[in-house]
Amino acid sequence: MLQVTLEDVKQARETIKDIVKKTDVLESTKLSEKTGAHVYYKCENLQKTGSFKVRGACNKIANLTEEEKARGVIAASAGNHAQGVALGAKLTGIKATIAMPATAPLAKVSATKGYGAEVVLNGTVYDDAYAKAVEVQKETGATFLHPFNDKYVIAGQGTLALEFFEQLDNKVDTVLCPIGGGGIVAGVAVVAKALNPNCKVIGVQTANIPSMKESFQNGEVTSAFNAPTIADGIAVKTPGDLTFDIIKELVDDVVVVEEDEIAQAILFMMESQKIVSEGAGAVSTAALLSGKYKPEAGENVVCVVSGGNVDVNTLYRIIGVALAKEGRRVSLKVNMNDKPGNFTKVTSIISEAGANILSANQGSLASGDSLTEQSAEFILETLDFDHIKRVKSAIVEAGFCVKEI
Repeated sequence: MLQVTLEDVKQARETIKDIVKKTDVLESTKLSEKTGAHVYYKCENLQKTGSFKVRGACNKIANLTEEEKARGVIAASAGNHAQGVALGAKLTGIKATIAMPATAPLAKVSATKGYGAEVVLNGTVYDDAYAKAVEVQKETGATFLHPFNDKYVIAGQGTLALEFFEQLDNKVDTVLCPIGGGGIVAGVAVVAKALNPNCKVIGVQTANIPSMKESFQNGEVTSAFNAPTIADGIAVKTPGDLTFDIIKELVDDVVVVEEDEIAQAILFMMESQKIVSEGAGAVSTAALLSGKYKPEAGENVVCVVSGGNVDVNTLYRIIGVALAKEGRRVSLKVNMNDKPGNFTKVTSIISEAGANILSANQGSLASGDSLTEQSAEFILETLDFDHIKRVKSAIVEAGFCVKEI
């Protein structure tokens, strides 16, 4: 028997109704056109603290005993649970300490401190922060608040599903939901299967840290880590056993998306829907854009946008990757004879071909191929891959050597 039920989620909604926002559901016209389905965004990026995590954190804190509150609370988080716990602790008047990865976005660290919590940084992923939190908990005796492997947390996360089922008049065929440790998808699945047993629940994870995907395939909790990810909110090497028990029974499938697909999804959401999403919040869109999940015509699909707490510097880099992936930005190296006017000639060719020069760096003798040559490196804004080919062809036709870098 599962430890979290629909009644638990409904109780959680009553508990946190005066704290959390009922976030918007928006139809994505462009994504609907691309897929032939009716695609909707559940915008938890607009939630207090910028993420769904405040739901579970506040529900957990509300269910602590007075003795547990008196000891203060400690949590481990990649960033979003940290802010939820910090806010919940502040509203309750209790001390909060949060262990976060040293790689956590500065925006999340600063926001957590801004809510009054003490922050301890350790390691590169959630699991490293968790180990530090356990260490601190043993030293201080503080009450540990797990970010996903807890029935009150799972029930709290499930409240967002109660909302979008009501907002869409129960017309939900499929939910695409991010997975890290599994708290949000477990809560969503409890609600979805109770309200509509035919509703598909698809978890989406980054291929760089496919721990829940491998657990799902193996039938048991499995640790996995291939590389760091821009989806820091779901950077969990080892899922929870409580969440896994729910997921293996109620979730229909788990798919994985690549880092560049996540980057493209972030850009797509910004341009098409004016939604700023962090990497974890964009994986559901990435699953549709990449074809990792292919909906049927007319299917009602909800993409859970779990959060919008992305560091601006990180966002800048992500956009650059996404633009290059779509052929809208390219880096070229042009070799030319070391003669006056050649650099100007190349820039004129690029301009006449309709590309915009974002950056140009000329270095005499930089090519290393000949004492009579120089090279110049350009970062160009282009329309698409065909446009890049036309620009390169124009440079070659003028007698210069060019290659992408």
